[in-house]
Formats: sequence, structure tokens, C-alpha cells
Amino acid sequence: MSSAWSWFVIVGTLGSLIVFAVLLFANRRTSGGEDTGHDYDGIKELDNPLPMWWVGMFVLTIVYAIGYLVWYPGLGNVQGTAGWTSLGQWQAEVDRHDERFAPIYARLAAMSPEELASDRVAQQVGRRLFLNHCSTCHGVTAQGGFGFPNLTDGEWIWDSGFDKVKHAVLNGRNGIMPPWGAALGDQGVADVTQYTLSLAGREHDAEAAQRGQAQYNTLCVACHGADGSGNPLLGAPNLTNDIWLYGGSADEIAFTIKNGRNGNMPSFADVLDEQKAHILAGYVTSLSQ
Repeated sequence: MSSAWSWFVIVGTLGSLIVFAVLLFANRRTSGGEDTGHDYDGIKELDNPLPMWWVGMFVLTIVYAIGYLVWYPGLGNVQGTAGWTSLGQWQAEVDRHDERFAPIYARLAAMSPEELASDRVAQQVGRRLFLNHCSTCHGVTAQGGFGFPNLTDGEWIWDSGFDKVKHAVLNGRNGIMPPWGAALGDQGVADVTQYTLSLAGREHDAEAAQRGQAQYNTLCVACHGADGSGNPLLGAPNLTNDIWLYGGSADEIAFTIKNGRNGNMPSFADVLDEQKAHILAGYVTSLSQ
């Protein structure tokens, strides 16, 4: 935290302890026995000093608080004498966990993709890694959602296989489709949409599709191919089936053509080491088998 906030915490904390102590002993030094003027059912309230046992306990809490602040870093940026930090404790727990499970990770990391798919422990560990790092986007069942690929079917935008999946886990993926609205205009977007529908063998306007084919061959063929089967090297999806990452209705296809899409899968290289990435890739690959 900044120096200003640090001093705010220090002054506020120590000032509170001083105020508590002053109030405590100020009330302890009352003359005692004076009538406060409060009377209920014949019982008068007297202004007696606080009991000594109660004062002693309060003093002990203040002493304990001071000792705690000396031992632990509770005063802004002042480091406690114990040298404790939340980051240090977290790292110690991580190291203890890694030491405990290192033999398991090492054994599983030495397995082939086929062995990982058939080993019960490998599947359990892989699923846990998936739930911790991948389920937020792909879902707990790995079936994805709008803008997030389904990992349980046979469709892979960046090509299938264990090595491809592992590469994606460690390095991430960036899928970019440029917006063509300005180049095509509204009518051009509508025509290319109809041609895209025809590639997938779906109901379409044949006349509009014929017009859209020429525009498709000019702007889209470089990535999606002349037959619309896509290009895994570029992350360009196959347009000839019924699997649509951003929706397959005519309106959704038109929106994609007009505005483009930007898909990003983050790299997990800073979170997962080589062994864990190997196990996770084995689990993800097995989902589509």
C-alpha cells in the first residue's frame, strides 16, 4: 500500500489503543458511591468504578494487541518480527502440495496419450485440473457455449490431436476474423450469408447465394478455403457442417460477417507446468474419443 495509507493505518490503530486505555483508566479513577439520579423500583444506580478484574482483562487485551502488532505485519507497511506474509504462507502451502503430489504428477506425465485416456487416476487428476482452469469458459461438462468451443465432439478449430491440445494449453490461441461490413455493405453481407448457408447444405436463397459466392471467393476463401472446409493452421472454422461457435442462424452469421469476431484463449504456461499441461491435454483429448 502507499505511504499515505500506511500511516493512516498506523495512526488509526495505535491511536485507537491509546484512546481505549485513556477511557479505561479515566473511568477507573471515579470517586465511587455517587448517586447518578437513576432510580428504578427502589434501586438506586451508583457511579462506582469498574471492577478490577474487568479492568485487568481489558488491559490484557491491549497488551495482546500490541504484541500481535509487533509479531505480525498489522501496522501498514511495517513488517512484523515473525517475517510472516500472506504470499509466503501461500507459497509454503503450494510447495507442500507440490512435494506431496510430485510423484503422482511425474508418473502421469510419463504416460502416453492413450495411457492417460485409460488410466483412472490420470482421468481424475486431469478432470480436477480442467475444472480449476478451463470450466469457467468451456463448462463443467466441457460442452462449451456461445463463443467457447465444445471439447467433446470431433470438431477442432485449431486441428485435433494431443500435441495440438497441449500446445493450446501452454501457449493459448488467438482467433481473429476481420469485420467485412464496410467492404461488403448490407446487401453484400446478406448475400455472403446466404452463400455460407449453402455451403452447409442448409435452406438458403439461391439467387443471393450466387451473388455472394463471388464476394466469398474474394474475401473469405483465403482462410476458409474454396469449399468452406476451413484451415486449422489459421484457426478458420469449417463452414460446411452444422457446428457454429457463434451461432448458426442467418442473423448470427450475418452479424459475424459484418462485425467480425475476436476469440482468445489465454496461455496457461504461467499457471500449469509441463507435467500438468501433459495430464490436462490427455484428459481433454479423451473427451472427444
